Amino acid sequence: MIRHIPFLKEVFKYSLSAFGGPQGHIGMMMKTFVEKRKDVTQEELIDYMSFCQMLPGPSSTQTITLIGYKRGGILLAIVTLLIWILPASIMMGALSFLIQYFDAQSIQTNVFKFIQPMAVGFLIYAAYKAMRISVNHPATYTIMIIAGILTILLRSPWLFPLLIIAGGFVSNFSDKRIPEIQKNKKPIKWVNILGFVLVFLIAGIFSELARIQHWHYARAFNLFENFYRFGSFVFGGGHALMPMMYEQFVIRPEHLQIGQYLTPSQFLTGAGIINAIPGPVFSICSYIGGMSMSEFGWQAQLLGCAVATVGVFLPSILLLFFFFPIYQNLKQHTIIFRALEGIHAVVVGIMWASGYILFQSLPFDWTNLVVILITFSLLMLSKIPAPLIVLGWLLLGLALK
Repeated sequence: MIRHIPFLKEVFKYSLSAFGGPQGHIGMMMKTFVEKRKDVTQEELIDYMSFCQMLPGPSSTQTITLIGYKRGGILLAIVTLLIWILPASIMMGALSFLIQYFDAQSIQTNVFKFIQPMAVGFLIYAAYKAMRISVNHPATYTIMIIAGILTILLRSPWLFPLLIIAGGFVSNFSDKRIPEIQKNKKPIKWVNILGFVLVFLIAGIFSELARIQHWHYARAFNLFENFYRFGSFVFGGGHALMPMMYEQFVIRPEHLQIGQYLTPSQFLTGAGIINAIPGPVFSICSYIGGMSMSEFGWQAQLLGCAVATVGVFLPSILLLFFFFPIYQNLKQHTIIFRALEGIHAVVVGIMWASGYILFQSLPFDWTNLVVILITFSLLMLSKIPAPLIVLGWLLLGLALK
């Protein structure tokens, strides 16, 4: 592990500067792990992103985990995962404690004024770089444009895997053939899928027993089952998770009169603050878990933060480690190899559409456009590290406070 310390340091810097959700993270990955460090090639990064879009769970978390896996196997992948998720999870867990002592809305000051348009700049940069690699003839341009338009019009997280499957199907009509050189097949770790199913069943059984028999800290068992289920089935990243959590932890307890988990204002505060926190959007689960257990004391609240964090990230990682070797093996078959051309074009289209959607969500202000253009220009024309660009916009926002 010692020789991987420089890589892990870069992951830690990335975890403290990756704003903008999974879409904004892509640009920083491209700048940091492809161009600066050359841990993966552009083609590999696009391939990882395409694969992760087909899985439930946090796609940016799965992508950075695969970069660690490529460099050093399972052990480095797990360490990479922990370094990536812990800073954001700790910050959001701490918020569940701090919110009881002050108005957390005051955190959202001008310090973060330029962060969202900056994230759009990063995303446009990533989409442009990816397009140069993966979109190179009329068929792939058509796939990219159609995927982008559908993403903008429909805006459903379930659309992502459907578009990827459709793109792979369409590109199979090409005459592209698999190269003659075959790679060694990757061993499939069946224990990962067995572990995923086993944990799913045990979590459901213990959650139900805790509810029926009124166990001490029964809510903690319920929370783990809830978040494990979310991590197992949610496509589209943390923002697709928000309405499900609101239904589960705000509306449902009130409707069934089973005790309040958290109020609507508390939920919306966390949903707002997560946009000002670097790292995975799924880290909001640490806040939700802590708030849900806060009425039982600080120890139970700390337990809630931990249970929610483990519950939501564990299933997606087990699925990742199971399906990735299968995916690598399938790529040696002609039908899959040819499908990748369309799949990559779809991902580029989704990236362009995500940039447009993020830009639309910004307040109408000419300064936002300037921030986007400056960010894109710095990424294209300079060698300034991505974390320093983020720091610069934070400091400018602080100066204008």
